[in-house]
Amino acid sequence: MGANTSQVTDLSENTSLKALVGTESISENDPFWNQLISFTFISPTNSGDSKLLEEAVVPLAKTLIQNNPRTGNFGALVRVFLGRTKELKISTECQDQLFIWQAHNALFMIRCLVKVFIREMSEEELLQQFSFQERAPGSCGEAGSEDLLEELLLNLVHLTVEVPLLDITYSILFEAVTTLLIFFSYQLFHKDILRDGLIYQHIMKGRCLELTSRLVKTLLYNFIRQEKCPPPAAHIFEPKAEGGLLYGLASGVASGLWSVFTLGGAGSRAGIDQDNNLLPLSNQSLLLLLVLANLTDGPDWPNPFRQAITCFRNTQDTSSLPVEPPHTFQINFNSLYTALCEQQRSDQATLLLYTLLHQNANMRTYILSRTDMDNLVLPILEILYHVEDRNSHHVYMALIILLILTEDDAFNRSIHEVVLKNISWYTERSLTEISLGSLLILVVIRTIQFNMTRTRDKYLHTNCLAALANMSAQFRSLHQYAAQRIISLFALLSKKHNKVLEQATQSLRGRQGDNTALPDYAQDLNVIEEVIRMMLEIINSCLCNSLHHNPNLVYALLYKRELFEQFRSHPSFQDIMQNLDTVIGFFSQRLEQAGSDLSVERVQEVIMKGAQALPKDRLKKFPELKFKYVEEDQPEDFFIPYVWSLVFNSGVGLHWNPHGIELFSMDSG
Repeated sequence: MGANTSQVTDLSENTSLKALVGTESISENDPFWNQLISFTFISPTNSGDSKLLEEAVVPLAKTLIQNNPRTGNFGALVRVFLGRTKELKISTECQDQLFIWQAHNALFMIRCLVKVFIREMSEEELLQQFSFQERAPGSCGEAGSEDLLEELLLNLVHLTVEVPLLDITYSILFEAVTTLLIFFSYQLFHKDILRDGLIYQHIMKGRCLELTSRLVKTLLYNFIRQEKCPPPAAHIFEPKAEGGLLYGLASGVASGLWSVFTLGGAGSRAGIDQDNNLLPLSNQSLLLLLVLANLTDGPDWPNPFRQAITCFRNTQDTSSLPVEPPHTFQINFNSLYTALCEQQRSDQATLLLYTLLHQNANMRTYILSRTDMDNLVLPILEILYHVEDRNSHHVYMALIILLILTEDDAFNRSIHEVVLKNISWYTERSLTEISLGSLLILVVIRTIQFNMTRTRDKYLHTNCLAALANMSAQFRSLHQYAAQRIISLFALLSKKHNKVLEQATQSLRGRQGDNTALPDYAQDLNVIEEVIRMMLEIINSCLCNSLHHNPNLVYALLYKRELFEQFRSHPSFQDIMQNLDTVIGFFSQRLEQAGSDLSVERVQEVIMKGAQALPKDRLKKFPELKFKYVEEDQPEDFFIPYVWSLVFNSGVGLHWNPHGIELFSMDSG
């Protein structure tokens, strides 16, 4: 690390770089550019290496900012890159590594410089850096600069969608996606949500618009393929000794700037493993997709990327629509589903799953039709189970996904038919065999209990209870531990209710004759009573709709029957308690008739027979419990800072704290 630092400090003295950022204009046809972009390195793919590089680039970029309006050297570099990419697709087909190598190097330099530009200047000032014309005082000359900026953006999109993903093209595709992401990073430097801007307009309108569906499809396939970064030999061009000056390295550049990249750990497997970023292109493509999908609509145009994500269809769907939605395309749903199942450990994959479930009806229908739903649900449950190790927003997304899934009755029935064995990550109790439905109940209840003792977030409570309520009418063959936990949660709520009630009573006695406002005990009591009411409705829904399928819940109810006595006369619970009293009274009488000192097996036998004999008309009917997730319940522009917090913490490309947009804290809890 020390050696790297000492080399980095020498970068400002590098002859070639001083020429690039200096005061002399360099023609785009000058042999200088061939020397500058003929270097061998591996792009940084982890946080530490990227920060080293960025610290080295800053002083150079600042010097270029001062001199470039007069020299146009940055514009020349951009044109050199554009020239190298005109035949890039053909070069890929011909395995012309030299062409790809030089185009990649030029783009890498552009990406590093643009990142500093965006940090240091406004979008209008950035536009001026793309000017290659020497302007007289008082003139603006922005037409040419705007054309060059749009040409670069369009070229990056073309490169992303047209160049096939191979070992030799992996790095340049990664650079193209990362550079696009950096162009949108102006949002990081503004507290308000950006709703318009030149870069937005170029991407969402004009010549880029027709590539919308292809870009979304390509980014999705990059995520689906999960291609690992190839070994260095596969995508690094090694110059031949007889290649002459064109293929050689300028010695000053080699010993100065570019040697940093190979020594900084960017090519080290250990460095990448430590950052858990073996899939940089897949991860970066997903981040760009989420950024594009969450761009706000323009003043007079909708976000085309959101339109594309909303309407794409399965490749196996051969039906034709009367009117094709804008920017629609087809993709292999099976491959996408598999990738989603495998990648839920990351925030961004969970956010993509949420986006598709919530916004794409075709994908939602497909997911709900799968017979291997456990492959998707189990990773979501594991996120919730390790709630203390996850950031709160990842937990929210996981809960919302469950809520959306439980809106479907077929899902609620099917999860009780999937039998799981030996869930290794569930450590509180050995579960040798349990249904997916019972495990879901256990994990959601555990999340509620964690929230009650730690975060005390009402929104999280609401989502958990709503998911349980949606499932309650289809509870089937509940595992005895799941049934116990339902009643145990009610016992915990009852205990909390009594404690708050006692505090409120004592406070009221101490304030006799005092007309000042009471503390928040009344509000706390109201909240806890709402939760208790919801739990009673969940239990009641199961008893009314599937009592004969759930003897373990009846058993747990009878075992803890004293918990419910205090709520019989409570005005908030009297109506719902009638059914519970009916069930408790009916089965208590059956057990008394069966005799005393009954074994557990005998009690269960009596319950199972009694469940068949209990007349359904003895239980009062209540409205069906159904809750739908509504995105409007989220704070305004919730997802934009959330997405950028994922980008900011991804470890690639963007590391400076911009003191702009208020990013979500990524600390656990």
